[in-house]
Amino acid sequence: MAGIRVEKGDITKLSVDAIVNAANSTLLGGGGVDGAIHRAAGPELLAECRTLGGCRTGEAKITGGYNLPAKYVIHTVGPIYSGSESDPENLYNCYLNSLNLARANDVHSIAFPCISTGVYGYPKDKAAQVSSKAVEDWIKSNSDYDMEIIFCCFDDRSCGLYKEILNV
Repeated sequence: MAGIRVEKGDITKLSVDAIVNAANSTLLGGGGVDGAIHRAAGPELLAECRTLGGCRTGEAKITGGYNLPAKYVIHTVGPIYSGSESDPENLYNCYLNSLNLARANDVHSIAFPCISTGVYGYPKDKAAQVSSKAVEDWIKSNSDYDMEIIFCCFDDRSCGLYKEILNV
């Protein structure tokens, strides 16, 4: 049975099967959660990411977790917010493709940051609605799979938005 939780905290400290990295298209590290994950995982993460050939918006790739408590890091590239029709679809695909990749790798607990809401400028309320729908849709279509899904929020506002939308 799948379940959803919302937590405020540092995603690099969570003991889960996989954490999701809100990466840039190079997968070679950056600011925000991406930089924090790379720093916490150590140089081996960057070395493995160099072998992946980058990642397109909405897609996902998986690496080891190295020095993180998580076994895996699933890297996904969120959209840079433009207000276009493709923004919600691309953000939705980040969550859906990450969850599909997690299932393909026998992951049963996963933590997501608030993808695209930092320097990529996606409004937090709109992102919370899209990501919540993506996760709920995935759970419905994967009802035979046991998955704990955590929205790991960096701030109180994001936590509140997710808790309100998800009624948790």
